[in-house]
Amino acid sequence: MTYGYSQRLATINKRADKKLLGVILGNACIGAGSSVREIADQLGVSRTTVYNWFSGLCDPHPKYHAAIFKLLKRLK
Repeated sequence: MTYGYSQRLATINKRADKKLLGVILGNACIGAGSSVREIADQLGVSRTTVYNWFSGLCDPHPKYHAAIFKLLKRLK
């Protein structure tokens, strides 16, 4: 069961650098209601990593870019 995104994460994502792929992914996932757990499982990373991407604290390694672009297409 998912409980949705916290207002804090949504605000952090909204204020983060919109050029970062992780922030773009976060915005799409928040809008679509896709859980962090789902995304982490699909990409083979930890939930903490996904939260860091969504927050703009770090950006995904290029080895994840193709999979992220596929996710983004599916979420739109």
